[in-house]
Amino acid sequence: MSACALRVFLQRAAVTRKAAHQTFSQTRAFPQCVTGSYTHSRGINTLTNSLRAEEKVTVHFLNRDGKRISVKALTGESLLDIVVNNDLDIDGFGACEGTLACSTCHLIFEEAVYKKLGRISDEEMDMLDLAYGLTDTSRLGCQVCLRKDLDGMILHVPDVISDARVDSEKESSTAPPKV
Repeated sequence: MSACALRVFLQRAAVTRKAAHQTFSQTRAFPQCVTGSYTHSRGINTLTNSLRAEEKVTVHFLNRDGKRISVKALTGESLLDIVVNNDLDIDGFGACEGTLACSTCHLIFEEAVYKKLGRISDEEMDMLDLAYGLTDTSRLGCQVCLRKDLDGMILHVPDVISDARVDSEKESSTAPPKV
C-alpha cells in the first residue's frame, strides 16, 4: 500500500471511530426519550438510551381488527420502539423508523391520556395532517415517550394507514407531465 493510500485509510478509520462514539442531543425528528449515545460493536451502531429506566408499565393497543395487544415496556421508550422491540403484529407501523417522514405510527389516544402527553411539535403536526382517520387526540407513536403515569393506557390503531413517502410518490407519478 502506498503512503498516500495508507494516509487516506487511516483518516477514514479515525472519522469512523469518532462517529461511532459521538453523543447527540434531541433533534426535531426524535422525541426527548431518544437522547443518548451511539456505541459501535461488532459492526453495528447501537443507541444507549440515557433516559430509559428499569421501570415497566403496561400499554394496550387496539389493533385494526379489534384485537387487543397488551405489552409491558420500559419507561423511556417511544411507542414506536415498543411496537418494534416487542414484534407486535401491527401491519405497516413505523415505516420511516421514527424519522417523521410518514404517518404510519399514527395512534389515537383516549382524551384523558392525550392531555398528559404534552405539546405537539410543528413537524409532528405536519405529518399528522397527512394521516387518515385524524382525530383531536391523534399523535405519532414515534414522538410519544412512555412514562410511569401512562401505565395502562389504551391506544387505538386507525383502520387505515397513510405513508406520506409513498403517497407523494404516487401523486408525482400520476401527475400529467409539465409542458
